[in-house]
Amino acid sequence: MNGKNRNMMKLLFGLLLTMMLVFTAACGASKDTENQAGNTPASTEQAATNEPAPTDNSSGYPLTIKDDTGTEMTFEQAPTKVVTLVPSETEAIYAIGSGEQVVGVDEYSNYPEEAASKPKVGDMTTNIEAVAALDPDLVLASTSMNTEAITKLRELNIPVYATDPLTYDAVIAKIENLGHIMNKHKEAAAVAEHMRAVKQQVTDAVKDAEKKKVYLEFSPGWTVGSGTFLDELLTLAGGINIAAASPGWYEVSAEEVVKENPAFIIYPALKEDPNPIVVGIEGRPGWNVIDAVKNKQMHAVTEDPLVRVGPRLADGLLELAKVIHPDLVK
Repeated sequence: MNGKNRNMMKLLFGLLLTMMLVFTAACGASKDTENQAGNTPASTEQAATNEPAPTDNSSGYPLTIKDDTGTEMTFEQAPTKVVTLVPSETEAIYAIGSGEQVVGVDEYSNYPEEAASKPKVGDMTTNIEAVAALDPDLVLASTSMNTEAITKLRELNIPVYATDPLTYDAVIAKIENLGHIMNKHKEAAAVAEHMRAVKQQVTDAVKDAEKKKVYLEFSPGWTVGSGTFLDELLTLAGGINIAAASPGWYEVSAEEVVKENPAFIIYPALKEDPNPIVVGIEGRPGWNVIDAVKNKQMHAVTEDPLVRVGPRLADGLLELAKVIHPDLVK
């Protein structure tokens, strides 16, 4: 596969991944409260015990916890062989200091760099045989991206902890729960504290600022509406998503964007040169009258932190805020 095709495959995977996450987010609006921010099934299970979350590195095994599929799991000890099926879980497990326990990852897990040397267990389609051959005592998966793999692995009695965090705060809760499972409480607490601190920094900085109209295009010809991570992050960053009237991802209405006249256009920085998103934007008739285009307020941002439900979501939020309110967020 040449470089151009590899980049396009990554772009298409990124779009599909985000759209899958967005779809579950839209569905999540009708879920009961156990799936809402800060109250995921796992945290609900812990709260039901009426015991405070551990503050040291002792999980008090055996540890029983539920994942976002409602599956109850009991850990007699911290897992020693972990396989991750999506990049967000790879980033999360490394962030809490359990990278040495990772024995396999998916093809798209490119962060941190150490993950690149791990055995691969498939891309958008999980190689069940490859996972089983690694004999993991824990598989981390996404309920939206790995539905079929989760079923097949559980049929083989391979433990799968599957999550579906729908908000920034739910991502934090997921990371804290991984800390309980892996006996990495202090490390997970540090990641959670950083994420909360970044959110507080951003929201405090922009709370009195004028909200700026923003148009997002994270894949050629597609924008992102309400009920999505990007919409939430954009709002936290002091922006107004001009596409928020409709839910989820949908194809661009060029005329509607001109009508809304955003002050900023934000898109992902892709390795492909020229960036196909920029080419598309610059070639659309009538877009030269949009304030963002006239005032040269078209900004590329780092893609992965904004489409992965992991610890770098904080980096994505901060980068958005710096673009929209550079005078307030440093």
